[in-house]
Amino acid sequence: MAKMNPLFIIAFIISSLFSTVRSDSSDHRYKEGDLVPLFANKVGPFHNPSETYRYFDLPFCVPDHLKEKKEALGEVLNGDRLVSAPYQLEFQRDKDSLSVCKKTLTKEDVGKFRSAVRKDYYFQMYYDDLPIWGFIGKVDKEGKDPSDYRYYLYKHIHFDIFYNKDRVIEINVRTDQNALVDVTEDNEVEAEFFYTVKWKETNTPFEKRMDKYSQSSSLPHHLEIHWFSIINSCVTVLLLTGFLATILMRVLKNDFVKYAHDEETAEDQEETGWKYIHGDVFRFPKFKSVFAAALGSGTQLFTLTVFIFILALVGVFYPYNRGALFTALVVIYALTSGIAGYTATSFYCQLEGSNWVRNLILTGCLFCGPLFLTFCFLNTVAIVYNATAALPFGTIVVIVLIWTLVTSPLLVLGGIAGKNSKAEFQAPVRTTKYPREIPPLPWYRGTIPQMAMAGFLPFSAIYIELYYIFASVWGHRIYTIYSILFIVFIILLIVTAFITVALTYFQLAAEDHEWWWRSFLCGGSTGLFIYAYCLYYYYARSDMSGFMQTSFFFGYMACICYGFFLMLGTVGFRAALFFVRHIYRSIKCE
Repeated sequence: MAKMNPLFIIAFIISSLFSTVRSDSSDHRYKEGDLVPLFANKVGPFHNPSETYRYFDLPFCVPDHLKEKKEALGEVLNGDRLVSAPYQLEFQRDKDSLSVCKKTLTKEDVGKFRSAVRKDYYFQMYYDDLPIWGFIGKVDKEGKDPSDYRYYLYKHIHFDIFYNKDRVIEINVRTDQNALVDVTEDNEVEAEFFYTVKWKETNTPFEKRMDKYSQSSSLPHHLEIHWFSIINSCVTVLLLTGFLATILMRVLKNDFVKYAHDEETAEDQEETGWKYIHGDVFRFPKFKSVFAAALGSGTQLFTLTVFIFILALVGVFYPYNRGALFTALVVIYALTSGIAGYTATSFYCQLEGSNWVRNLILTGCLFCGPLFLTFCFLNTVAIVYNATAALPFGTIVVIVLIWTLVTSPLLVLGGIAGKNSKAEFQAPVRTTKYPREIPPLPWYRGTIPQMAMAGFLPFSAIYIELYYIFASVWGHRIYTIYSILFIVFIILLIVTAFITVALTYFQLAAEDHEWWWRSFLCGGSTGLFIYAYCLYYYYARSDMSGFMQTSFFFGYMACICYGFFLMLGTVGFRAALFFVRHIYRSIKCE
């Protein structure tokens, strides 16, 4: 039975990946008078997308039979907590100013609503799986001084619903700007809440009902900016690659001719440049266990990114497929851990490492460790705030089980396969017994200045697209142009590889043979530039505020940028290794 567990969990997770929360009528077909499911999801400050609370944390009218919706793993990770809403919206049944409830708002209730209105709280609901939003109130800023502001709560909601035959196609929500409850003063208030429902027929087919949500990111002026971004990136890439290719080809050609000439004319002549250090260039790096673990983690994250792009291009992540991205990330990360184990251990053994078990543990913890610590801190913050971002105990148990029964065994299997691969490191020249001393180098050839140079160009190729991704992840924009994002990703990889190769050549030409870590750090330095962009975005382009939102933004972006660092570092090192092997294979070395 124990053998079945990992397979069972894998099957369970994969099935949940493609499942979305369905209405009670799973085929979305209704007869006149049928109750179409309406679920209230969450409320929260409009400018703080991570800071969301349960709908009934605010003292709204509570339905007689409150039931919670069962959610898939990805939805819980996304902070969705669906409960039945207090409105009854039967199929094709119009309603006019129907009372939801009449209640006395206590001083405490009034204070909660006033605080929510002041922070621009919005609500989110799902009607037959269609998302709807609205603000809960408004601030009247007629007085110049904030103490003169008046705070009003909306008490009448209008639902405009469009249908095609027996299916719901579209729903819009409006609030009556004249039906208000004044919550400015700390007094008890009598309030009655109403709702109106209007049904209209439309010819839009059911299959296209989600199109309106994805069209916002495909508007002509948005597309122009995206294509400008791509053209800008392509020009950068062409100029860079053309420039580097021309220089490197010309310089290398001269080097090959010079070294061949030196061999023919004077055998005892002093060698210079990158040929001079041929006996040290393949000397294994310091901290090789950490290096191999970083390569393994980077390779896994690269594979994860490619799979996510495949799913995105196939159309799995359509707008408001709640939690699909989070579920995909968890599942694919778990299933690709074998790649990390195999890559890290096989490379570690090629570097003549002996303690492969320690290397495997290090590989498993290198990315997961910081992510887990960040999650523990941020989940504690969410629990203190009583926000929906706080994961329930059951969800944490599921994630731990996935890690224990899927991720870890696959990591170990990959490690054993890597250890048994018996591959040897392919070095075209012999390594000498003692390392040469590296000559004194100017300050700009140090690691930090080189990383700054290496990270700037790849970052400049992606920064326009970064704004749209940030506005989607940390805002309320919708991003659906995955094809353009994929092109930008390919450009990022090409620029990273080329710039790392160029800097590695200049490093070797300066007779500095410690290029292993340098190529990894230079390749990954784009991740540091992305994190620097986070600071700019937070202070200049967003209105986020408060400890919880700030800690969530900088905490999770630190993990994402660290992932980019490992992934692009791996790309940079692999490109540099290919280049170094190629040039030393092309010359004769004693």
